[in-house]
Amino acid sequence: MSQAERWQLARMLTELDGPGPAGSASPDPYLRDPQLGRERRLVLFISAGCCVILAGWIVVLAATLPHHFNAHHWRALWVNFDVLLLVAFAVTAWATWRKRQVLILLLMLTGTMLCCDAWFDVGTSLATSSMWLSIADAVFAELPLAVLAFTGARRLLTATVEAGMPVPARDQSPVGRETPDEQGRGAAPSLRRAPLAGAGLEEAFPGSRALERAERSRQTTSRGSGAK
Repeated sequence: MSQAERWQLARMLTELDGPGPAGSASPDPYLRDPQLGRERRLVLFISAGCCVILAGWIVVLAATLPHHFNAHHWRALWVNFDVLLLVAFAVTAWATWRKRQVLILLLMLTGTMLCCDAWFDVGTSLATSSMWLSIADAVFAELPLAVLAFTGARRLLTATVEAGMPVPARDQSPVGRETPDEQGRGAAPSLRRAPLAGAGLEEAFPGSRALERAERSRQTTSRGSGAK
């Protein structure tokens, strides 16, 4: 079956099933489990605190760090980093061969390490005899490989989101934004606009208090209507 035919079949099955009962939706785990709520607030507090502390630390470093510094264990530092990069490449190759979902995370990790490698290679070789070699290595090897890793991770994540998203009826409409093309392919979902999958994940954002109040208000109104 083509992609368009699969979407059409999924839409038809959704219409046959019809909307479920009002109480059939899985309860929000953040409202049901107080521990999850505390963990979410802790993560928000730590993330915001790290942003504030790191911003101040950057200012301190910019004002106090010397322009030149004799680094110790230079050889061990770079050898160990390249060993970790080798491990990242090997594990990424394994996940690609075995078709594991963790490949998305490994591609992001490997791409980030390649960008760090290029950044420090070029930054530490400026005004030295190896500067142009480091620049060529970054431009023709490290950064292109990082772009390939990030592109592959994005495509895999897009495919995962597309496979897990419900098929809206407008996808088959002539004016729908997700109308398949002539070859049966649908427009890929936008990762920037696609919501996180899973019940209760929206509670991990700062606007969750308003959502909680709205949910409690809705439940209170429903109980009041039922009592009448």
